[in-house]
Amino acid sequence: MKKVSVECRNIRLAYGKTEVLKDINLVIEPGEFFALLGPSGSGKSTLLRLIAGFNQQNSGQLLVDGADISHVPPHKRNIGMVFQSYALWPHMSVWDNVAFGLVERRLPKAEIQEKVQSALELVGLEAFATRRPNELSGGQQQRVALARTIVIEPQVLLLDEPLSNLDQKLRVQMRQELLALQRRLGITTIFVTHDQEEAMTTADRMAVMDQGIVQQVGTPANLFDYPCNRFVANFVGTMNMLEGQVQERSANMLQLHIDGVGLLKVPLVDEGSVPEQNRLAASFRPHTVQLESGNMNKGNDARYIWIPGTVIRSEFLGEFTRYEIQCGEKTIIADQSHYSGLPQHTVGAPISIGIEPTQIRLLPI
Repeated sequence: MKKVSVECRNIRLAYGKTEVLKDINLVIEPGEFFALLGPSGSGKSTLLRLIAGFNQQNSGQLLVDGADISHVPPHKRNIGMVFQSYALWPHMSVWDNVAFGLVERRLPKAEIQEKVQSALELVGLEAFATRRPNELSGGQQQRVALARTIVIEPQVLLLDEPLSNLDQKLRVQMRQELLALQRRLGITTIFVTHDQEEAMTTADRMAVMDQGIVQQVGTPANLFDYPCNRFVANFVGTMNMLEGQVQERSANMLQLHIDGVGLLKVPLVDEGSVPEQNRLAASFRPHTVQLESGNMNKGNDARYIWIPGTVIRSEFLGEFTRYEIQCGEKTIIADQSHYSGLPQHTVGAPISIGIEPTQIRLLPI
């Protein structure tokens, strides 16, 4: 099967005066597993349905393998879609559900037999061919929906939150199976989800969307480590934000007066990456900080920026303990890895937070 690219060029979609998609520009590489990540109402499912042909943009182009398919009807696009509800025919057997698209295309019976058998083997359901959907588990129903889609050999596979109806353990198993199947087929796949863990564990790259706008595109690690704005920083993981006023800039140092905390001196590795605004947020992930009991003087420690505080809340989450620490007028979240015998910091205890300068991202407010 030939691997194809999908490209959105300046796509805009509005319902009346309500803009749902605003100037969408994306290039999805041939054979890529690409995720559209965002909250409800961000436009991700609307964009997926537009690629499938169920929505029509007001302006812009949609290209598959370099050809503009903006005005091609859905049934002629050779794009397969797995819906959140699976949309299986309840009165049909698994075999007939999978064969449905091939029967509609009036393929020879021998070819249908061969293709359905291969699709069922791919998803591990060859032993369930005679069962009805209501005799299957949620994970098995999802596999039927996948088999029904891949049996027609689409150029592009679209997945609209296909794991949302499954329990947590099965979701983890199924996302691993989805990725393994995609790798075997090499099919260009676009996966819509509001769950950052699902996107980060499956996608080669992903686009974070909000209010119909693509906020940032990149690999999961790149978006997690180098978010371009506050929305991406907070949506992809948990982020501390210390807002403040820029006091001084130099080639290798920025001094930021944090509201209610005091002066924070942030060494700069790349001055060109620092926003030009006079008010910025010094942001850092909870797991990157160091914790030490007491408010000790750490002024000579060049490795970390130390801030004194008081533990106001703690949550034991198994692999780590999450602390909320009051630092002046700010609350900072800090995660400490847990292992047997490690003493926990008690609520009300003084504590010092060490922030490694290389882990600070300066973001516009």
